[in-house]
Amino acid sequence: MARAFDVSKFRKNITKAVPGLSVGFNDPDTWISTGNYTLNKLISGDFNKGIPLGKVSVLAGESGAGKSYIAAGNIVKQAQDQNIFVVLIDTENALDETWLHALDVDTSPEKLLKLNLAMIDDVAKVMSDFMIDYKKDYADKEKDERPKVLFVIDSLGMMLTPTDVKQFEAGDMKGDLGRKPKALTSLVRNTVNMLGEYNVGLMATNHTYASQDMFDPDDKISGGQGFIYASSIVVAMRKLKLKVDADGNKTSQVHGIRAACKVMKTRYAKPFESVQVEIPYETGMSPYSGLVEFLEAKEVLKKSGNSLEYTSHTTGEVIKMFRKPWNANKDGALDLIMTEWDDHKVDPVVVEEDIDADELNNNTPLSEETTTHEAE
Repeated sequence: MARAFDVSKFRKNITKAVPGLSVGFNDPDTWISTGNYTLNKLISGDFNKGIPLGKVSVLAGESGAGKSYIAAGNIVKQAQDQNIFVVLIDTENALDETWLHALDVDTSPEKLLKLNLAMIDDVAKVMSDFMIDYKKDYADKEKDERPKVLFVIDSLGMMLTPTDVKQFEAGDMKGDLGRKPKALTSLVRNTVNMLGEYNVGLMATNHTYASQDMFDPDDKISGGQGFIYASSIVVAMRKLKLKVDADGNKTSQVHGIRAACKVMKTRYAKPFESVQVEIPYETGMSPYSGLVEFLEAKEVLKKSGNSLEYTSHTTGEVIKMFRKPWNANKDGALDLIMTEWDDHKVDPVVVEEDIDADELNNNTPLSEETTTHEAE
């Protein structure tokens, strides 16, 4: 009988031979909510999860689509609520302390470090130095004894290369479109494995830009494919006008934005599903926004005349209400449905295989339809 292979000896030898080698699996065990139950469900397969630590997540979209609101606002706040330290890298000089406070973000130095950086090389240096120091201080500690950290970069699209700066100083405004994608790819390639090994998260926003191809007019994600390949979650966002007041009535005035979110890539659920999340100017995003439409599309909520009804899988009780009480989560009805979701078996999790970069960059237009009321 052949002798069993000595895995322990091999692991010991290869760990010595390859400095920084990460051995084993890095499955996420810490999740940070986006502040919206439906978006959480679409990207992670669970209403109460969201983005994972130890992985790379990207929100890409046009200006004003709600990327910073979700990334630098909701996600940072939710991270802080879980005692996760946040390093917020502002490349746009746009994140004011007053605005962050309005979103309940704690800007104290014990909770958040805000860095104003524009150069890709500087961002890479900061992350590299952090990972070296983190490894030195905590490599010998158990995973649950290490402090949890989330990096948030807002945004990738505004970062500069040294060539950009030199050309600007010389009055040459051609830009450095060739090196920038390579620099971003190098940044994520050099950090992605360390993030997984030490359970440090990276959340980045990015811009989309208008296509110059008359045969492929869909918006494109800037910065090349490096972050797309390395990301576990990529969400494309578009801005629609919210012409609905606080009571759900249609108006001619714009009361906020409707962020149309399409999951372009996820390793934890079925990709290419969409949700439209309302962000009213006065009240901000409701965690239940878009949930009624999602449940209706999944036929968990069923139409009954002018009402929507749900039959509890636990008690058999039939809950029947008009749309507005459902949207307001009257008597915790939506909470009940999310609690009982596993019994529905209407949305099996599909682990996505790697998606071709061209397919991702096609950035299929997000549907502007709503099941309740029109965006315009």
